[in-house]
Amino acid sequence: MILHVDMDAFYASIEQRDRPELRGLPVVVGGSRDGRGVVAAASYEARRFGIHSAMPGKRAAQLCPDAVFVKTDMAKYAAVGRQVRAIFHAYTPLVQPLSLDEAFLDVSGSQALFGDAAAIGRQIQQQIADDLNLVASVGIAPLKFVAKIASDLQKPSGFVVVAADQVQPFLDPLPISRLWGVGRVGQQKLQTIGIQRIADLRVCSQIDLERRFGRWGTHLWKLANGIDERRVVPDHQAKQIGHERTFWEDLDDESMLRSAVSSLVEQVCLRLRHANHTASSVGLKYRRHDFRTFTRSRAIPATDSTQAILQHVLELLAEMRSREPAKVRLVGVSLSQFKPAGQPQQMSLFEDPAQTKQHNIDRVLDQLGSQIHRASSHQWKHRP
Repeated sequence: MILHVDMDAFYASIEQRDRPELRGLPVVVGGSRDGRGVVAAASYEARRFGIHSAMPGKRAAQLCPDAVFVKTDMAKYAAVGRQVRAIFHAYTPLVQPLSLDEAFLDVSGSQALFGDAAAIGRQIQQQIADDLNLVASVGIAPLKFVAKIASDLQKPSGFVVVAADQVQPFLDPLPISRLWGVGRVGQQKLQTIGIQRIADLRVCSQIDLERRFGRWGTHLWKLANGIDERRVVPDHQAKQIGHERTFWEDLDDESMLRSAVSSLVEQVCLRLRHANHTASSVGLKYRRHDFRTFTRSRAIPATDSTQAILQHVLELLAEMRSREPAKVRLVGVSLSQFKPAGQPQQMSLFEDPAQTKQHNIDRVLDQLGSQIHRASSHQWKHRP
């Protein structure tokens, strides 16, 4: 069985935990009232006003004038994320992080020690509450995408178990928007041919769906029929580490786009170092408002430095913006071509002191979860 554990309002919950004066208030992490940046997280008090992650800060302030804006502290969130992962690894070595605040766990080999999957899920949820004073939602199912759907149904502190013989009855009544890969536009396309719920999709002809929608149609048909062959792959075994963000509204503000990309780089680099890898390739995914999607990648000297990788990704973003200046719906960052972090690399004649310093900063912040905002240590310079 597979668990999907999702920390509820992770960044905002950490701030409310550490700052008692914020408890019960609508807290917005990231963004600002004057429109700079996008929301990274919103407390449940803020969500009642319609505030969501990836929303421009200015829009969040309009929805809730009394919202309390807090600067992001990725080093602190990463430190707590490591504590959460340590709890996961106490129950199984098969942990696949999706981001700092969610992961898949395969507990099939752990049940002789800790009880069945539901018992393990309860223990993990309770240990997170006891040790970290934070709340997590847990979905349990034999398939990854079903576990992820289940974890989202009863937030916060949700707990949903879907047995193997209950997968189809669980999926059938759900709206098609619950399926991975079905966004607003995809939902509208499916609704035009009479598909409202997963059951409607399940009984469609796979051939017809593929004819209409290509590989996306086949992908949806398989999910609707409870077919998901993907296994839980820990980061140290993965061939690629990536993260992406869909914006609440289409963006063309350069500072907001850079801010969003920087946050994504922070997250993938933390996962890269946690897996003890360096990366030799960076990629940028870029989806326009009309859903045209572009990807660009670049070979780079093997590194695990946030600053070095950020420099390359920002250059890819600048290149993309010069060619495709339209409003942006989604951006994603990926790393690949891994090497062990301790593997000797081809060295220049002279060591780069700035690179060594930044490497040490990354490692110290990873280990200590410093309150210092990592962004302040990055020099925003373009290569000549």
